[in-house]
Amino acid sequence: MTQTLQDPIPRKMSRDTRRAQLIEATIETLALRGYARTTLTEVAHTAGLSHGLVNFHFDTKEKLLSETLALLAEEYRANWQAYLHRAGPDPAAQLSALLLADFDPAICTQTRLSAWCSFWGEAQSRPLYQAQCGANDAAYNARIAQICGQLLGQGGYTGDPARVARVLRVTIQGVWLDMITTTPDYTIEEGQATVHACAAAFFPRHFSAAGLILER
Repeated sequence: MTQTLQDPIPRKMSRDTRRAQLIEATIETLALRGYARTTLTEVAHTAGLSHGLVNFHFDTKEKLLSETLALLAEEYRANWQAYLHRAGPDPAAQLSALLLADFDPAICTQTRLSAWCSFWGEAQSRPLYQAQCGANDAAYNARIAQICGQLLGQGGYTGDPARVARVLRVTIQGVWLDMITTTPDYTIEEGQATVHACAAAFFPRHFSAAGLILER
């Protein structure tokens, strides 16, 4: 059974399990209170633990936030790479995989999206974000631009691969923001359809708002 923050907390946990629990509590606290108002005390309250225990595992807020961002970044990287691996060699299928990866229910939750926005939105978090996510972002950006270039060539489309990739990326990020600031009726399916509609503007023979066109 999955442990939740509301379940009774075992008195003894391994060090790694306890740290993972505190990082999840930090993600929830970031979502509720934002970057500036996330403190060790607030994380302890969210986790249902003492401030002293949080301080034992993470002696500063900066260390706790750094490890939290590292987990989110690794989670995101592993997710899109897994989707890409399953897609095979076809560039249209690869692009579809990357677009769908950002809406996987494991990472596309209100809590996690809000936590990401907390890191993006605070000027004081930017050096931390660059240190933890800069290399991952560069690898993702290069990969999606490469795929867009291959698909532009394969389909006889015109356009700059880097710019097409950038439009797709900012559309995904905009949809993420939309999903946490509009009504709960904004579903993952609607988010996918919005991003696919963007892809269809560049690759109309390969994509529609419904997703990848399989028979071309």
